[in-house]
Amino acid sequence: MCGIVGYIGNQNAAPLLIEGLSRLEYRGYDSAGIAVLSGRGAQVFRSVGRVRDLESSLPRRLAGKAGIGHTRWATHGPATEDNAHPQTSEDRRISVVHNGIIDNAAALRERLDARGVKLSSETDTEVIAHLVALSEASTLEGAVLDVLSRITGTYAIAVLDERHPDRLVVARNGSPLILGVGDREMFVASDLAALVRHTTSVVHLDDGELATVTVSGFRTFSRDEENTAKVPTSIDLDLEDVGLGGYRHYMRKEILEQPSSIERMLRGRLDERFGTARLDGLNLGPRELRRFRRVKILGCGSAHYVGQFGAQMIEELARIPADAEPASEFRYRNPIIEPDTLYVAVSQSGETADTAFAVQEVKRKGGQIVGLVNVVGSTIARECDGGIYLHAGPEVAVASTKALTHMGIGFAMLALCLGRVRDLSIADGQRIIAGLRDIPDQIQQILDDEPHILPPCRGVPGQRAEARPAGPDRREPADGGDPAGRRAHRPQPRGHAADRRAPGTPRRGHPPSRHA
Repeated sequence: MCGIVGYIGNQNAAPLLIEGLSRLEYRGYDSAGIAVLSGRGAQVFRSVGRVRDLESSLPRRLAGKAGIGHTRWATHGPATEDNAHPQTSEDRRISVVHNGIIDNAAALRERLDARGVKLSSETDTEVIAHLVALSEASTLEGAVLDVLSRITGTYAIAVLDERHPDRLVVARNGSPLILGVGDREMFVASDLAALVRHTTSVVHLDDGELATVTVSGFRTFSRDEENTAKVPTSIDLDLEDVGLGGYRHYMRKEILEQPSSIERMLRGRLDERFGTARLDGLNLGPRELRRFRRVKILGCGSAHYVGQFGAQMIEELARIPADAEPASEFRYRNPIIEPDTLYVAVSQSGETADTAFAVQEVKRKGGQIVGLVNVVGSTIARECDGGIYLHAGPEVAVASTKALTHMGIGFAMLALCLGRVRDLSIADGQRIIAGLRDIPDQIQQILDDEPHILPPCRGVPGQRAEARPAGPDRREPADGGDPAGRRAHRPQPRGHAADRRAPGTPRRGHPPSRHA
């Protein structure tokens, strides 16, 4: 859940780093830090707690036009200032931020200790900083490549070096990392949310890829030092998409966005004339779809759960065997990849590591795999042979709401498409299309009825959950205020005097509790 930001350009780096870290707060973290390269060298500031705590600890005049930042969720070692990122070399020349896990960190720490290097944290990231500083390579790129040849595990790293103040060097393996291309400035981030205010021109790094980032642009290359010549792409995302927009929190915002986001997802994809779904992104024609004799769905967490629901729909509509399997198990069991099986990878972010590894395993063995993915240009979207974009918009809340709904609808369209090349009649196809078209209005009706269905707050005596009107065009103050005095019209709370009863006495019309 950690977040990375980086900047090099003509602006003061510190405010941009703090802003970027603030936009990554939803990912969860317990400490934060930045390193800014100024005329006095690298200045590193770290703090346990929130990004605002870090910001309040910074000097007022922190000048520097290159820097890196990080929000950390404690893994190797507890949440302390020493364990926060950026981690630095012993001479503080090298600063590193890192997402992922270095599997051989313990062995590397022992070797560093044997060489007399003083380790100041419990993190696996610190070994990267020391190894870069100890490298005999003449360039920062060479030093980073030298270190990558010694470490195993997953990583997205950004490295800052006092001796090379004109650049950042970044690398990726199993953890997302994105470059943002600006006007005489460059950004680095682990998530598009940190970039969207400043640029919509981005480059997604692939696993095993590195980049040198300077004021004038970037160069991407492989671990074999071959140029990979990445071309920036434009993202369809703006600041309002990732902001709260007047809602109290992101989860509520994303629940209430579902009617409009589902309409957007279905637009242009339902073919009523032929009773089927238009899924051109699958890159599979009717003959190719018809040759599949089985469907295997791969996902993690909520994506796996909705995959089980999707498998049932595919079996019912297309009458071919389908099942869902956790991607984290699939990649470890040396699976048999069958040529007449359609594999489906499901991921909201498109960066779920276990699912991405499962995709690579299917492709390595010659299987056909498509994706149900929300983020355009993400790793899984690029790795798959085709797919269905969910078009749910950014999902910031940790608990999946609208993305899960969109996954379910994606599977309904896939099942419809597979069914219509087999035995599903055109009349049944048109009936299913009519049902899909009704979903946005049906969801809106449920959301509009929120005041009547909102349950009481259990375990909080004398309180009832606040009922507020639903709908994407009816927002509430972000501070949780009570507009229009609605509290006065709410039903009496359960703790009201008229509802008080002796312990164990059942309410009128209710049987005694089994646990009384």
